[in-house]
Amino acid sequence: MRLSVRPKSQPEVNLTSLIDVVLLLLIFFMVSTSFVKQSQIQLRLPEADSPAIVEETPDQIDIMITEVGTYFVNGRELINTRPETIRNALQKISGGNHQLPLTISADANAKHQYVVTAMDVAGRLGFTQINIATVNDTADD
Repeated sequence: MRLSVRPKSQPEVNLTSLIDVVLLLLIFFMVSTSFVKQSQIQLRLPEADSPAIVEETPDQIDIMITEVGTYFVNGRELINTRPETIRNALQKISGGNHQLPLTISADANAKHQYVVTAMDVAGRLGFTQINIATVNDTADD
């Protein structure tokens, strides 16, 4: 009895039906999904009787000085230009943390005395990281 060896044939995989099923499932999920538009939801939020005041210590302190000598500490205008007012504002904003970086930016036409006063007050309070903001002029004349 002689057995003959049959040549091995490569199996064929027909993916057409699998692709059809996947596309039908995709269409089904697209049609059945409902999309919520957040812009159409209208809420009426409750109102508080008194606003809650939250004091946060900033990560840096900015002193801005205008041409006429008005001081702004972190964007809030001081009531006068006396050194005591500047000192009180810096103490209140820093919360006693004198390690915060302090940046002084003054108008180009501001008197030098205004900047020196701000630096003096900050130095007496113990601020050691005092920076002066400048503008680099990149235009060549």
